[in-house]
Amino acid sequence: MGPGISGADGQSLGQEIVHRINALGAISETSGHLTRIFLSPEHRAAADLLLAWMSEAGMRAHLDAIGNVCGRYEGEVSGLPCLMLGSHYDTVRDAGKWGGPLGLVTAISCVGDLHKRGLRLPFAIEVTGFADEEGVRFASTLLGSRAVAGTFDERVLGAKDRDGISMREALSRFGLDPDRIGAAARIRSELHGYVELHIEQGPVLESENLPVGVVTAISGATRLAVSLTGMAGHAGTVPMLLRRDALAGAAECIVAIEEFCRTDQGGLVGTVGSINAMPGATNVIPGQVSFTIDIRAASDAHRKLAVADIVRQIETIAKRRKLALQADVTHENRTVPCAPWLRRQVADAIAGEGYRVFELPSGAGHDGMAMIDIADVAMLFVRCRGGISHHPDEHVDLADADAGAHVLLRLIENFRPPQAADRG
Repeated sequence: MGPGISGADGQSLGQEIVHRINALGAISETSGHLTRIFLSPEHRAAADLLLAWMSEAGMRAHLDAIGNVCGRYEGEVSGLPCLMLGSHYDTVRDAGKWGGPLGLVTAISCVGDLHKRGLRLPFAIEVTGFADEEGVRFASTLLGSRAVAGTFDERVLGAKDRDGISMREALSRFGLDPDRIGAAARIRSELHGYVELHIEQGPVLESENLPVGVVTAISGATRLAVSLTGMAGHAGTVPMLLRRDALAGAAECIVAIEEFCRTDQGGLVGTVGSINAMPGATNVIPGQVSFTIDIRAASDAHRKLAVADIVRQIETIAKRRKLALQADVTHENRTVPCAPWLRRQVADAIAGEGYRVFELPSGAGHDGMAMIDIADVAMLFVRCRGGISHHPDEHVDLADADAGAHVLLRLIENFRPPQAADRG
C-alpha cells in the first residue's frame, strides 16, 4: 500500500484528509472559535458537505432520522452485511477541528480510494457521521449512535437547550420527523462490526513516538457530586482547633483522591473538575463546599472498587473534621471492551504498515459505547500533538493523518468477518 495511495486530485490520502478537515473546521457558529452544535444551521451545512463527499466516494448517501450522515458502499453483491466505520461531526464549544471529524473524513477518503480503483469486497462498507456525540446542546450524549443502536431514549425529546428550544422542535426545524427516530435503528445481523478512528486525546502515543495505537477498551466512568457542610464563621475570631472548615476538608479530600489514583497500578484516573465554596467571602470560614469527582478505568470492577474506596476515605475525612457529607452518583457509564478478534485485525494492519503495535485504553468516551449494543467494536487511535483535545490547539500532523489512513485502508482491504466462534 504505502504512500503511493492518493485521494482526489492526485493528493495523498493524508493531504486530502487535512484539506477536508480544514473545510469542515470552517463551518462554525462563530468565526475564529469552532462551534458546531447538534441541529444548528452549521450542523446542516456540515452534513451537506459530508453527503457530497460520500457521493463522490461512490457511496449511496442520506441523512437518517436523527441527523446522522450515512453512506453505503456495496460489496461484490448488493445487500451484504457491512463493516461500519465512522465518528461524530458535532463539536464542543470553542473546539478543535480534529476529534470526531478525523475518523469520519478518513473513512470517507478510504472508501473513495476503493471506488477509484473499482474494488469491491465480500462485504459492504458503511460510513456513519453521528449527529451528536458530545451532548452539548441538550445535555445528553451519544444521541446519534444511540439512535442507530436502537437505544435512543425518547424522553430526551422534551429536553430544552439554553434558548428554551426542545429537541423535538429542533429536529422539526432541521427538517426531520422526531416521531421517526426509531427508523434509524439497525440490527446486529446487518453489521460485521464497528471500527472508529479517532485522535487519542492524550499524550501516550506521543510519548511512545508512535503515530497510531490499538485501543483495548473505552473506559467506563463514574461521576459523583459531593457536598461537605461545616460551620461558617469569622476568619479572625474562630480558633483553628475549633473550626469546621468545609473548604479545608474538601482540599484534604481532593489530595486524597489524587494520591489514591496516582498510586493505583491499573491505570485508574480521577479528576475533581469543579468546586464551589460558600459563602465565598475573603474573611469568612467556608461553611459549605460542593465538588465533583470523575473516576475512570478500563475495567468496571476496578472502577467500582476504586469509587467505593475513595468514598470511604472521604467519609473518614469528613467524620474526623466534623463535617456533614452528601455524596451522590450523577453519572455512570460501563466499560466497553474492544472485541479481541477485531483488535487483532487492527493490530495486523498497524504491523503491516511497518509500525510497532502498541495497545492502550481510551479514557474518553466514544460512539462505540452505544454501538456495542448491536456490534463488536474496535478503535484505532492517531497521535495528536501534546495530547490536546477539545481545544483550538488540537492538532494532528499530516504524516500522522496519512499513517492513520493507510492503516485503516489496510484494515478494510484485509478485513475478515467474524466466525461464530470469534464472537465469544
